[in-house]
Amino acid sequence: MPMHPDPNHAGRINWKKGNTIMKLTTTTQVSVDGVMQGPGARQDELDAFERHGWAHFDNEAGKVMDEIFQRADAFLFGRLTYKHFAATWGTWDDPGDSPIWTALHTKPKYVASTTLTNPRWANTTVLSGDLVAAVRALKAMQGGELQVHGSGALFRWLLDNDLIDEINLFTFPVLVGQGTRLFAAAGPDVSLDLIDSRATPSGITIQVYRTTGRRP
Repeated sequence: MPMHPDPNHAGRINWKKGNTIMKLTTTTQVSVDGVMQGPGARQDELDAFERHGWAHFDNEAGKVMDEIFQRADAFLFGRLTYKHFAATWGTWDDPGDSPIWTALHTKPKYVASTTLTNPRWANTTVLSGDLVAAVRALKAMQGGELQVHGSGALFRWLLDNDLIDEINLFTFPVLVGQGTRLFAAAGPDVSLDLIDSRATPSGITIQVYRTTGRRP
């Protein structure tokens, strides 16, 4: 059954439908050789990451990340990334000056999971049914950005199902050598338009790609 935001369910938001559909954007930190980073994650929190701790933000990259979170109208997480965010950002007191903390605590959060049943982080809805229908329903709501951060397995699934509108890639000047790759060894053939690109003083490159559909 398709799952739609329900104003009578705790943690769900009654958004009004409008002419401007929600844009689904993804944000990921990767090495030059394509390995994903689990931001700040300990090995006992995210065992999927063989190597981590190499994504060191400089001030400019941190500012860009703050700006991304300030654009969020809602978040969509995979289960592991949600658990990590809930155990860190979800437990920290308001520092008073963090756009990331403010967005995560004030915007609705959706989790794609068939095993998470009782999320304790306020304003969280679990999407356990028809995920394609659920994501399309969220994107049909009026708003700016439905953001996916990390969530590698979810990212690849969204890409396979043509549900991603824009991809933000923070590429760090390091070769990790092994670990979880953002892009699968075999996947869809997708055309991208580069709509923004910059480099920070420490060599982090930040690209924004708009998906334009499957290549003919």
